[in-house]
Amino acid sequence: MQGSSPTPDGQVSDAVDGNWVDRWAPAPMRPYLRLSRADRPIGTWLLLIPCWWGLALATLWDQSPRWEDAWIAIGCALGAWLMRGAGCTWNDIADREYDAQVERTRSRPIPSGQISVRQAFVWMVAQALLAFGILLTFHWVAILLGIGSLVLVAIYPFAKRFTWWPQVFLGLAFNWGALLAWAAHTGDVQSPAILLYLAGIVWTLFYDTIYAHQDTEDDALIGVKSTARLFGDASASWLKYFIIGTVALMAMAIIQAGMPRSNIMALVLALAGPWAMGWHMTWQLRGFDPSDGAKMLQLFRANRDTGLIPLICLVIALLV
Repeated sequence: MQGSSPTPDGQVSDAVDGNWVDRWAPAPMRPYLRLSRADRPIGTWLLLIPCWWGLALATLWDQSPRWEDAWIAIGCALGAWLMRGAGCTWNDIADREYDAQVERTRSRPIPSGQISVRQAFVWMVAQALLAFGILLTFHWVAILLGIGSLVLVAIYPFAKRFTWWPQVFLGLAFNWGALLAWAAHTGDVQSPAILLYLAGIVWTLFYDTIYAHQDTEDDALIGVKSTARLFGDASASWLKYFIIGTVALMAMAIIQAGMPRSNIMALVLALAGPWAMGWHMTWQLRGFDPSDGAKMLQLFRANRDTGLIPLICLVIALLV
């Protein structure tokens, strides 16, 4: 399991080439920003997009857009960046010994010695406190949901040690924003929000199974579990089921949210979202090649666009 050593300037191996952290950030801040994955923005998008789904679907549900929704959207963006950073910091603290044994992750700030565990912990708390300050501006139900999400964030790094389905725990945590943003707008959680949340979880199973195929050999050697290892050669079939589940659950969420008040044109436009999302996921499935780690990373990153497709359709439906 011999891998390459960290690059001289501390760049993480799977960071986006030419990212702003490695090019423009002050040198003392780079290890902290790398710890927060600021050099790999896809995770922030995948945490944020379900929040925006929830807000858009809630507005379709009650046909009551308000100026406060603009702050909810901005607050979710800021909170997603901060909580993704805090969550990744916690993940790297918990996984530091595993990360040192995996080629793709040994260049991360803690195992490569760029930053100490104590420094990482302080950084994690600072990010979480800032995110909490933003959360306090939302409806009290959303605040309670935000606090509750910490349980999922705390458990996730350890899931791959006791279950073959750690991607489920990632999905539970990463899509919580769909419930939170819905509650921030409506002050409650109704069945469309729950269906949307479930759709996001199945979508996470899809994209994170693809992602996990980068590390199957190292994971097998060190005993880390994942759906990629569990499914093995049957992964493509499972990904197909996840596509169907994502599309079906999101369509049901939209129908439940839109039927009471939306006109037929708005409902059709909204339903075009999961339909087009399903085709984008199918395109990924056609390029699925678990032997090509670079291709798996490329497909994983493509899920930003996958998630934005239904969001755009929901926004258009709101304008009809």
